[in-house]
Amino acid sequence: MPPHTPAPPFDAEDAHWADLLSPVRRRLIASAGAAVGGLAAASTASAAPNTTEPGQPGFRPIVPPRAQGHSPWGQNTAREATPRPASVRPGESPLPSRPRAYTDIKSYHAHIYFDEDSYQKAALLRRWAIERFPVELGNWNLEPRGPHVTPSFYFGFTNDLLPVLVPWLQLNSLGLTILIHPNTGDGRADHLYYALWVNRAQPVNAYNWPAPKPSETEALEEVFPNVVPTVPLET
Repeated sequence: MPPHTPAPPFDAEDAHWADLLSPVRRRLIASAGAAVGGLAAASTASAAPNTTEPGQPGFRPIVPPRAQGHSPWGQNTAREATPRPASVRPGESPLPSRPRAYTDIKSYHAHIYFDEDSYQKAALLRRWAIERFPVELGNWNLEPRGPHVTPSFYFGFTNDLLPVLVPWLQLNSLGLTILIHPNTGDGRADHLYYALWVNRAQPVNAYNWPAPKPSETEALEEVFPNVVPTVPLET
């Protein structure tokens, strides 16, 4: 008969694993896992109907806390009527019966707009223009002036320069916004409806400029060149 071999010591770790692997313990762990799974499933099932689409079951809008005080617009703006407004272009004439004659244009203005970042480009374009063209040079305006809502300068020119100056400004705008408008005796229409733009357009505050009546014309804004070119035009 072989000699009796003593069993190895039974430490705490062995006790832990034996406890885990016992049938009763396994059933307990399994039932706990099933309960947790059931809770998760129930939670998912209860959250599923909480849709973000109005009119669907479970929709709950997010309502901010009630503000303390009252709106300066009052409490009944939702009941206000929404009628058609008066013309946003006051003084605009009805449709004309025939076209205007192109000879109504007596001269042109070019308005070059700039700001604190682009003024050097505007100064360079101004110098190039007065070196090459016999124009009427206006002021260097650091603030809005007349219907022009940003700093700008302008030069006026006669009709014979139009086919040269327009493409020249297109090629030498340096990315600046430029308004070119005719002078016809209707300053409002000249700025709003007869204008050409180089690069981006920007607002022109001329809607409240009174339009001349059908039997009247404004004093025509003439152009009197005040610079003499000193540099031959590149061709």
